[in-house]
Amino acid sequence: MSEQALLDVERYRVQPGQLIRLDDIDPADATTFDGRKRDGRALLPSLTERLQELQALLYAENKHKLLIVIQAIDTGGKDGTIRHVFTGVNPQGVEVVSFKAPTEKELSHDYLWRVHRHTPATGKIVIFNRSQYEDILAVRVRNVVPRAVWEKRYGHINDFERMLSDEGTTIVKFLLHISREEQAERLQSRLDEPHKRWKFDKGDLEDRALWLQYMAAFEDMLHKTSTDYAPWYVIPANRKWYRNLVVSQILINTLAGLDMAYPAPPDGLDEIVIE
Repeated sequence: MSEQALLDVERYRVQPGQLIRLDDIDPADATTFDGRKRDGRALLPSLTERLQELQALLYAENKHKLLIVIQAIDTGGKDGTIRHVFTGVNPQGVEVVSFKAPTEKELSHDYLWRVHRHTPATGKIVIFNRSQYEDILAVRVRNVVPRAVWEKRYGHINDFERMLSDEGTTIVKFLLHISREEQAERLQSRLDEPHKRWKFDKGDLEDRALWLQYMAAFEDMLHKTSTDYAPWYVIPANRKWYRNLVVSQILINTLAGLDMAYPAPPDGLDEIVIE
């Protein structure tokens, strides 16, 4: 199956081995529309409909599986991206897995154990809200484990994703990129708006103080783990509407590239009449 993409999104893909400086990437980019929110938002329903069609086809054909990884700094928009991009998609074929601080049981296993058991089955889409990458991001920035431990994990994760790919899983990874100023506004809104206060965590302020360390960790992650079989995309995420458009288009391109088809119906259906 091939189709004309409505958005040129390949410029957001990180090529294998590419050195990335997040300071050089505009988190408020909306190039396709010159920042015209109305035009961009008008496009989203058609992308949502096409994504629904492709997800239904994936489920019906039952030959492929898709793993989506979403990473971001606090308030980066992981939940909002999932909510808006997958609006209306059949919940039977999509699962969201959120990785919080590991439990005592999870800590008693290797760090990939809790991740591997949630990877998608055939015909399914699984979305990781945070992921195995926390074990080379948070643990690095917060000095949870020594450098000698987390530094080996780039290779572990590449090998893990290679194995998933070899076994039939298509992988696409998104880093939602916001500015420090945008994060400040989003954190402040959680304090100012009563219905958002439940989302405010004082621990977010501790991580905010480590902004530069997180950016360095993200840059190393992108450089060392974006591969042909599990690419990273850096998504400008200050403008939520544009973030949703870009993520939707990338997923449509990815699913359409699987060249899927509905299964052939059984013989003799033309003769059946329901009375």
